[in-house]
Amino acid sequence: MADIRQEVLKGVKKVVIKIGSAVLTGKDGLDLQIIDQTVDEISYLIKKGYHIVLVSSGAIASGKHRLGISGPLKNLPQKQAAAAVGQGRLMRVYSNSFGGHDIYVAQILVTMSDLTDRKRFLNIRNTLSTLLEWGVIPVINENDTVSVAEIKFGDNDNLAAMIANTVDAHLVINLTMTEGFFDGNPAKSKNAKRIPLIHDITEDIENMASEEGTAAGTGGMKSKVLAAKKVTAYGIPYIIAQGKKKGVLKDIFAGKDVGTLFFPARHPLNSRKYWIAYTLRSHGKLTVDDGAMNAIIDSGKSLLPSGIVDVEGDFTIGDSVNCLNLQGEVFAKGLVNYSAEEIRKIMGLKSTKIQQVLGHKDYDEVIHRDNMAVTASKKD
Repeated sequence: MADIRQEVLKGVKKVVIKIGSAVLTGKDGLDLQIIDQTVDEISYLIKKGYHIVLVSSGAIASGKHRLGISGPLKNLPQKQAAAAVGQGRLMRVYSNSFGGHDIYVAQILVTMSDLTDRKRFLNIRNTLSTLLEWGVIPVINENDTVSVAEIKFGDNDNLAAMIANTVDAHLVINLTMTEGFFDGNPAKSKNAKRIPLIHDITEDIENMASEEGTAAGTGGMKSKVLAAKKVTAYGIPYIIAQGKKKGVLKDIFAGKDVGTLFFPARHPLNSRKYWIAYTLRSHGKLTVDDGAMNAIIDSGKSLLPSGIVDVEGDFTIGDSVNCLNLQGEVFAKGLVNYSAEEIRKIMGLKSTKIQQVLGHKDYDEVIHRDNMAVTASKKD
């Protein structure tokens, strides 16, 4: 197994490390001992030549402790206020700890809209690239003080998955409170066993994952597996491991049997198509027939109006929409060349009829292949 892990990790230089709130916090707020322990290991990796991007939770938990709040926060404004109090302290702790290794840190706070806007996405990518070139560690968190439901990532598992694409990472490590991915909930079953290697994230694997989070964090194992699915689709290996365990990062890079390693997809998406598939939010749905679906998945074709059987939603030109098969399963997402109203008029027709029906024809395709990301597996 060590040989397999070492082979996967060969050539890895740029790493996204996500640390959950439950790892970073204790009964007295931020666990300074664990933070120093983690920083020591990250600093060791940097001295070995690795470039590290840190996605860190902990701001809300830190703010709650500073304000003396012991129970759960009641609403979004309270969470935002706690994050505003806690984020500064979290960064100060990181700055002091990394400073002991002569390493600078940079705070990056983002919302979903920062990454869904292509121009801002590229600006963030360039900023992160420059920081890494300078040897500075970006510490990234969601901008909780301004985020609302429409622009939230959901949790930092999802944020880390998107950042992996943004920086073209070679590996993502999710440091959490469990020893890895188990075939059952280890908190409820003594018979639950850790699965050290996962080659494909199947429906069965997804169903094994619990949605239960912790008192300090929002994401359960379900969110970590969904994040792993996104990251591996981009061709990046993903590891879930116990974050409080001393030496965990050194053990991972030594190829030891630590945590669970999810293998990268055999047919990975490129950066832009990953952005379409997993960063942009869908504005509608197009249901297509089997012929169109097979042409898209197996032959790399575009989506023509003739293959569309149903349209759902109210979207406009350039919006992202999901493509569904006749069973209602999403197999692709793309940017449409026509509005929902226009597609309803031309669906089922050949492209030669578009001009006649709409009075104009800007494109033969409803979604061009270059603007489409296929998320279903290609038949080998």
